[in-house]
Formats: sequence, structure tokens, C-alpha cells
Amino acid sequence: MANADTRTQILDSAEALFAERGYRGTSVRAITDGAGANLAAVGYHFGSKAELWAAVAHRVIEPINAAQNAGLDRLLAQSSNPRVPELVEAFAGPLFDVTPQGDKGGARTSRLVMKILSDPADEARSWTGPTQDRVRDRYLAAFKRALPGISAQELGFRLRGLLAVTAVDRIDIDTQRHSTGDFPAQDDAVRRFAITFLAAAMSAPPTRS
Repeated sequence: MANADTRTQILDSAEALFAERGYRGTSVRAITDGAGANLAAVGYHFGSKAELWAAVAHRVIEPINAAQNAGLDRLLAQSSNPRVPELVEAFAGPLFDVTPQGDKGGARTSRLVMKILSDPADEARSWTGPTQDRVRDRYLAAFKRALPGISAQELGFRLRGLLAVTAVDRIDIDTQRHSTGDFPAQDDAVRRFAITFLAAAMSAPPTRS
């Protein structure tokens, strides 16, 4: 039980530090200090800093992936060709669900999602696996049916954009809350704004060379 507790404490410490500082800006010593563990604990429980990053990323992303898969399953049970706004809602909606307004952990999750999407370190880009690939491929196929004129490469870029825009919004909401003590809008309204905007962005004409 002690080992499991130590492992969780390391994950919690790493998640907070990676969200704030990114991969290269976070030292193993800072992680273990935050967890109240010895320096060798990361190697013992995870193998390396890169594998710890992967474990943190999976812990944050897998519930989102599960919700995205479930949302797409529901849409496909109703129609073999869901509309773009429905697909956007199913894909981006889970980020609103796991990062509600006023929730400190939600704001941290948003920051970590942004780091996962944009961290330049090579080690930070090697965490994805079959689960993430399957979710991406399922949504790319569904969007391709709904938007046949858009190339797979451009659809992939737009799909990443859905995650990035939603995560940035969650961070901005939290920043405004801390600076003004209030929210600019309620979550349900912001969610509608986001889905409308993102559906329009996904549906834009293809980029011409």
C-alpha cells in the first residue's frame, strides 16, 4: 500500500509541475520533493522522467478519450453520418466536463492538456499509444465523411485545434476568475459559444495552395 501511495503522490506532484513548467522545466528532484519521496522513487516506480510524463499524460487524457469514444458511439448509433456540430460537441465537450469553471484541478488539467499538445521536448511527444490513435482515427474518419472536401492532413490540424482552443478557453476562464473574482460567462453559455465557433472552423472551406 505504501508503494501505491508513493506512486500516486509522485503522479500528483508531477502533474502539477508539468502543467506549470512543462517537461524540460520540471526536474525529477522538484517532483520528488513535492511528493515527499526520495530521488530514486521516480526510477523505481516509472523507470524514467519520460515514462513518468507518459503516465501523467495517460491519467489526464484517458478519461477524455473514453468520453469521446462514448459520444461518437452514441452518434453513430443514431446515424452513420453525424453532422459536424454533433461531432464537435462529442469531441470537445468532454474537456468542458473535466475542466469545470471554478475548479482548481480543472484549470490545472487545461494547462497540462496545452503542455501535452505543444511541449517541444522530444520526450514529451512519445507518450501517445493505441488508445489515442484509435480515438483520433475514428473522429478523422467521421469528419472525413461529413467534410469530404478537406484533406486528412488538414482535418488532423483542425482536430488538434479543437482541443487547443477549448483548453485555452478553460485557462482564460480561470485566469479571469482569479483577477476579477468573477466568471465572464457561465459554463453552459461558453460551451455553446465554443461549439458554434469550432463547428464553423471545422466546416471552413479547404485551404488552397
